[in-house]
Amino acid sequence: MAIEAVIFDFGGVLTSSPFEAFARYETERGLPLDIIRRTNAANHLENAWAKFERAEVDIDTFDKLFATESRALGAEVRGRDVLPLVQGDLRPEMVEALKRIKAQFKTGCITNNLPANAIGSMTGRSLYVAEVMVLFDHVIESAKIGLRKPDPRIYQLMVETLKVDPEKCVYLDDLGVNLKPAREMGMTTIKVTSGAQAIKDLEAATGLNLS
Repeated sequence: MAIEAVIFDFGGVLTSSPFEAFARYETERGLPLDIIRRTNAANHLENAWAKFERAEVDIDTFDKLFATESRALGAEVRGRDVLPLVQGDLRPEMVEALKRIKAQFKTGCITNNLPANAIGSMTGRSLYVAEVMVLFDHVIESAKIGLRKPDPRIYQLMVETLKVDPEKCVYLDDLGVNLKPAREMGMTTIKVTSGAQAIKDLEAATGLNLS
């Protein structure tokens, strides 16, 4: 079936993965390896991170909740200290691929993000670089609508807005848990581990030359 739309995650897809910054932070402070990722993954639908991305708690509450959750897993990490680590660097090759895709297909972005200005100028809205975001026909931000991936409703909202059949969509994300609902809806899914790999898989899925 011909592809009509390509839907992107933002962090870890159009930007480098925050996991690299997490690992550096842990190493520098002698923390257990992957303590931040494990805290994010534990009770992932209702933990501090999930509540913050749905704008259900403020930054002070997030800071305390994350500290409590990480402490239960072996080492206390303050939520405020994690926030500056989530901003990756834009991948120019992915932005160029997005431009070429937009010329042929509908484009969307589904991002689990933080409330605007939650962490000042380092992230919040400033992360969503204006010249990149205008390349999407529609953007869904978790903190604005109170839903976050992997809730199936957020993917349904996107296909309804774009007016496309899920089976004619490609969806890219760097987290397997967020790909599963898209795949179950019938989308072609791509797990992103690097820009080069994502572009290669996108070329196979769309038939376009993107590099």
